[in-house]
Amino acid sequence: MPQKQASFSIKNWSDDDKPREKLVQKGKSSLSDAELVAILIGSGSRNESAVALSKKILASVENNLNELGKLSLKQLMEFHGIGEAKAVTIVAALEIGRRRRGSDFQKTTKIGSSRDAFNLLQPRIGDLAHEEFWILYLNNANKVLHSALLSKGGLTGTLVDVRIVMRQALELGAVALVLAHNHPSGTLRPSKGDRDVTTKVKQAALALDITILDHIIVTEKDYFSFADEGVL
Repeated sequence: MPQKQASFSIKNWSDDDKPREKLVQKGKSSLSDAELVAILIGSGSRNESAVALSKKILASVENNLNELGKLSLKQLMEFHGIGEAKAVTIVAALEIGRRRRGSDFQKTTKIGSSRDAFNLLQPRIGDLAHEEFWILYLNNANKVLHSALLSKGGLTGTLVDVRIVMRQALELGAVALVLAHNHPSGTLRPSKGDRDVTTKVKQAALALDITILDHIIVTEKDYFSFADEGVL
């Protein structure tokens, strides 16, 4: 008589091994990344538990949650046992986490250095797969009055309308600006287009007695500052 196939359903695990029960009984910090992802997907496949499937997914991105957050629905659905609904749940949960990291972006912050600007912007644009151009509008104490997404584009660059930048600066009473955009490729080298945009905005600001304090290029882990490098 053939041996009955073992069930990989979480329902048949001991309470100590069930991610949901473990979270309730021991707290969220007691769960591994794989167990947290397993809660999101709910179940695995016929031959694989949700935790085992989650470990496989995480292994594909070297157990890096930031890299997991970059996977598309299509890429997630390539794993056996991950359909569209589960893929959507994973993407949504990781996007919430990304936005949570960037929640301080909305607080009034004083920009005293390029590092301050990077720390403010990195959670928002550091790991995006597309390029975004942001403006920080500052008062005379270098506190952020407003932050604005000016343009969004592909990997090759964005379009910047200087008139919009200056009009908003005047409306806010800003006396200084910090320009910022991300490089999804990870390179910190400014392109000719980056330099041209900086010059264009700087010239327009000069006519209105507004100072461009910096233009920073943001990547996932580092940044390039035009001001620090003396190329502003």
